[in-house]
Amino acid sequence: MDKTKTTELDNVVVRFSGDSGDGMQLTGTLFSNLSAILGNEISTFPDFPSEIRAPLGTIGGVSGFQVHLGSSKIYTPGDDADVLVAMNPAALKVNASSVKKGGIIIFDTDSFEKSDLDKAGFKTDNPFVELGISDATQLIPAALSSLTQSSLDGFGLDNKTVLRSKNMFSLGLICWLFNRPIDQAIHFLENKFGKKPDLLHANVKVLTDGYNYGNNLHLTISTFIVEKSHETPKGTYTSISGNKATAWGLIAASQKSGLQLFLGSYPITPATDIMHELALRKDMGVKVMQAEDEIAGITSAIGAAFAGSLAATNTSGPGLALKSEAIGLAVMAELPLVIVDVMRGGPSTGLPTKTEQTDLLQALYGRNGESPAVVMAASTPADCFHFAFMASKIALEHMTPVILLTDAFIGNGTSLWKLPTLAELPGIYPNYTKKGMEDVKVTSRDEETKVRYWSVPGTEGFGHRNGGLEKDYYTGAISTDPENHQKMVDTRAEKIKNISQFLPDLVIEGSEEADLLVIGWGGTHGHLMSAVQSMNKKGNKIALAHFNYINPLPKNTIEVIQRYKKVVVCELNSGQFATYLRSNVPAVEFLQHNKVQGQPFTVAELEECFENLLK
Repeated sequence: MDKTKTTELDNVVVRFSGDSGDGMQLTGTLFSNLSAILGNEISTFPDFPSEIRAPLGTIGGVSGFQVHLGSSKIYTPGDDADVLVAMNPAALKVNASSVKKGGIIIFDTDSFEKSDLDKAGFKTDNPFVELGISDATQLIPAALSSLTQSSLDGFGLDNKTVLRSKNMFSLGLICWLFNRPIDQAIHFLENKFGKKPDLLHANVKVLTDGYNYGNNLHLTISTFIVEKSHETPKGTYTSISGNKATAWGLIAASQKSGLQLFLGSYPITPATDIMHELALRKDMGVKVMQAEDEIAGITSAIGAAFAGSLAATNTSGPGLALKSEAIGLAVMAELPLVIVDVMRGGPSTGLPTKTEQTDLLQALYGRNGESPAVVMAASTPADCFHFAFMASKIALEHMTPVILLTDAFIGNGTSLWKLPTLAELPGIYPNYTKKGMEDVKVTSRDEETKVRYWSVPGTEGFGHRNGGLEKDYYTGAISTDPENHQKMVDTRAEKIKNISQFLPDLVIEGSEEADLLVIGWGGTHGHLMSAVQSMNKKGNKIALAHFNYINPLPKNTIEVIQRYKKVVVCELNSGQFATYLRSNVPAVEFLQHNKVQGQPFTVAELEECFENLLK
């Protein structure tokens, strides 16, 4: 066969899929990191099974990792895959309908025996015909298991360990297919397996053999290349997950404020990686306490806030419910506290590895009494850094608990991130009481913003007790006076409302003369932005208003939304933000597009919704 030609692409979507033990997350992470190093824009979507040990080879055990890489700005991991790597029939069955017409499917022929087909629920011995896979789809059969065994013959490894390396063979194939140099992938492997030289040598050998297998046999008519992006500003970039970015944002706020960072936490999917990352940062003065439960996690953080630290706790929906009483304590005590909620499918244990936006109303109202707290939401894996930093800044400067909502999609997903310098970040100025202040008591507050002063223990003349009982507005003593309680309730609410004066205005993206305003919040931004841009390129007039600050809302929210005749709120729940907007923005009919399937939106379904609304 003649030498394979090379085709240049603007962007491509690759999906790795197999059993939970097939290493698809590592394979996808290595390929996406390699692409980021080469200057591509990236967006990834790891998708885990909800069962910890689903039977091997079954639909319930399929694990996937999708990466969208491009030479220009991309916002989502993509809807459908250009290339699918299917390690078994179950992976093929789950993903076949999401492969583009004319796409490529690489599959492990060793894992497509009759017993494998039976486990995946196929009724015939030809899964490709049974699934109706288009003749235009290019099938690349490769005996990944036996080729890996041959590659590692003589290494002295047991068969189970050998077969666990077949993901590296598939990674080598993909690196060949997209002209990715494997030297950088080898560097990543050295970092991961540096302390296990036998595993390192084995994985490097299999990776190299996979690359050479594709190169020597010319498995496709064409390989592909995606040039690096020229749209990104100059700077130092890395691929970062939302959870890691959140952790780094908290560390940056600690450094900027000069306060020690304390995290009180309890492990919960999909938020635990934040605790893991912060536990590695003793060199930055971070203190992490893994508590015995969610309540102990947040109450230890409240104690750290009282003592003068930048205090945080992280959790997911079930944990937020358990923390609700303690959040109310932080509201009453008027202490700075950051609560990160990486939302997942619910209720109860629900879909712990899947994504939803179903904790919004819990974050806004899920406490007893009139208990206002700031609620924010990050939009991308990369901007989790910014909003974790801003959540800390608001908490410290306005003496309030702040709930930062992310979700499993952006928490586990990765995107390209430009590393900022500390000098680029805004200052953080806690509202301290200081010796020498005139007429200031331990319970005094700024009468304009209603922010209470922070009396850190050890500040001379400002020793005090704090707790969950109502306090006298002027003296701080325990009070059951009805009028005083009304005054304190109003004051705490006004303090949160006043924060809107310190927030950026709501920005409209898309068409300036829109016939339809799309509203979203949090981690749906990429899909909504992609759909809006695509529709506008087709001659429509659509705008997007995406919210990161939810309580309080940006001060121009009412004025902006009331300009549009037709408004649709798109969210991964049954209409929680739409309900909230109806109570805050008068004289507007809020239409809804909702999805609660444990999966993010697709751009295609959003475009269909917008087309129907414009008719």
